[in-house]
Amino acid sequence: MGDAAGALREAAETLAGISDSPRLDAELLMAHGLQIERAELLLKLPELDAPAAFSSLVARRRQSEPVAHIIGRKEFWGLDFQVTADVLIPRPDSELLIEEAVRLFPSAPPQGIVDLGTGSGALLLAALHEFPDTRGVGIDASAAALQIAHNNADALGLADRASFQLLDWSQRNWTDSLDSGFDLILANPPYVSTRADLSADVADFEPHQALFAGEEGLDDYRILIPALAQLLSPTGIALLEIGFDQAGPVSKIAEESSYHVELKQDLSKNDRLIILHR
Repeated sequence: MGDAAGALREAAETLAGISDSPRLDAELLMAHGLQIERAELLLKLPELDAPAAFSSLVARRRQSEPVAHIIGRKEFWGLDFQVTADVLIPRPDSELLIEEAVRLFPSAPPQGIVDLGTGSGALLLAALHEFPDTRGVGIDASAAALQIAHNNADALGLADRASFQLLDWSQRNWTDSLDSGFDLILANPPYVSTRADLSADVADFEPHQALFAGEEGLDDYRILIPALAQLLSPTGIALLEIGFDQAGPVSKIAEESSYHVELKQDLSKNDRLIILHR
């Protein structure tokens, strides 16, 4: 294709109508094509040639395929995660759950963690990275997702403290096969309304079973929140991600189950996390 710098400029222009971060997308695709890290790409850019595969990578992104799917990885909490179309792509907003977990357990770490709907394992593995003496389990209804979570636990050196279980909370008595007494519960459940108008890179490429939760986007909260009492220790804490407009209805569900509710906002000042104490 010619020199890498020029190819990057052309790719960023091409992706400007597709992505909110066209230059970053182009750099990540270029680094992937060259099989180097983005930092090395930027450092050596003037002396690099674009790889032959770069144009095909850009073409895939032009069709709205997420960069994380194209390169097969995504950074979350400073860690590198394998991702595929079988799992939700970890997003920066979800790091708020890990920030709060660290804040809420400043000295004595949680003795057990369960991640409900673990997907790639990002939340569970990031938490175990922060709490090196803690063990945890991630559950998911997708066997394909659990394979990705297993792969990530192995790659991050956390397989000895992380276990995964195929479990569907839409089934009766789903908590029976889990331990009780978890000090920390993490969950980023499906919370998108089936009426929502999503961008093509989400609607066409990410797993719908991990996105949609009925017309109100509340179906999974109505299952999970009443069941938390069977999993939490007496002083345990549950951290659940919510949609930007769901603080009211999710808080009501929690209060009806006798939980004390706190809300935390993301960097965009949207309610993004609900903290539940008994």
